[in-house]
Amino acid sequence: MNRFWTLADRPVPAWPQPDTFELREEPTPTPGPGQALTRTIYVSLDPYQWGYKRRGVEPKGSPCHARTISQVVESRIDGLAPGDFVFNTNGWAEYGLMGEGVPRPGYMVPRRLDPSQGRISLAVGVLGMLGLTAYAGMTLQCQPRSGETVVVSAASGGVGQIAGQLARQRGARVVGIAGARRKVAYVRDELGFDACVSHLSPTFTEDLAAACPAGVDVYFENVGGRVFDAVLPLFNPGARMTICGLIAHYGDAGGDAGAAERSRAEARGVTVHNLFVGDFVESHHDAFLAEVAPLVATGEVRYREDIREGFEAIPAAFADMLRGENFGKTLVRVSDDPTLAAAE
Repeated sequence: MNRFWTLADRPVPAWPQPDTFELREEPTPTPGPGQALTRTIYVSLDPYQWGYKRRGVEPKGSPCHARTISQVVESRIDGLAPGDFVFNTNGWAEYGLMGEGVPRPGYMVPRRLDPSQGRISLAVGVLGMLGLTAYAGMTLQCQPRSGETVVVSAASGGVGQIAGQLARQRGARVVGIAGARRKVAYVRDELGFDACVSHLSPTFTEDLAAACPAGVDVYFENVGGRVFDAVLPLFNPGARMTICGLIAHYGDAGGDAGAAERSRAEARGVTVHNLFVGDFVESHHDAFLAEVAPLVATGEVRYREDIREGFEAIPAAFADMLRGENFGKTLVRVSDDPTLAAAE
């Protein structure tokens, strides 16, 4: 049997509650021509997934959407054999099909993974869509220059930690915004940001201004709300901003969560970019990997994962991530990862 988590048959709340999801099971699917059956190893949990659920993108009764790392169990796809590892979108399910006729977001192209090129979990993190998101927003949209001041919110999160390091690679002075003290210390001391301040501090606004004495030239937005409010008066003429996420607004009822931020920033002359990673997959994925993969391999770009254990842990881990209680890129390991034993 194939177990999966789905939205419960009740109104979707502003934020996940203990009864928001329910566990179901059904017969494990059989692959048809041009398809493969895969066993999920890692489920990637990301803030955008809550927006999918709130907007009704996911049909109730189907597995909750997520990017996944899986192993092929049975294949009817040429060039893909049992035992191969793949990036795909099984979602919050123990098994799933990939290949012809299997619905998936159009920009998430399943692909075979080579474990010799790094931990397979990185394919849903720094070497996957998250890394490409950071690269697209920071490098392609905002184009930080040497000597400029760059601010990154949610700086210890999956995207933020990469975006800030890419700005540092280009000679910018990078200031992170994080929450708990251990996250602030990690961003500053291990990731190499020039400064990091806590949005939990009662003097957060003053702390950020003190960390940006020359103002802000680039802002990588992951949060919104009061964090954006603190950045807004610091923008310099010619500043650029990319809106990657607005987690502070994901519980809002309807409407465009970023409209107010965009209009207020544009009123100060800031060039504002909306970031949708699907726009960059075909045009820039190879260039992204060519630049970032070597930096990860040499340790010049560091990356932290927050890996939870067990299929039953997915809903709680998802809620923790939305509350900021994760530390790094959030994953749930739902079955054995054979590559770990091989590496040891």
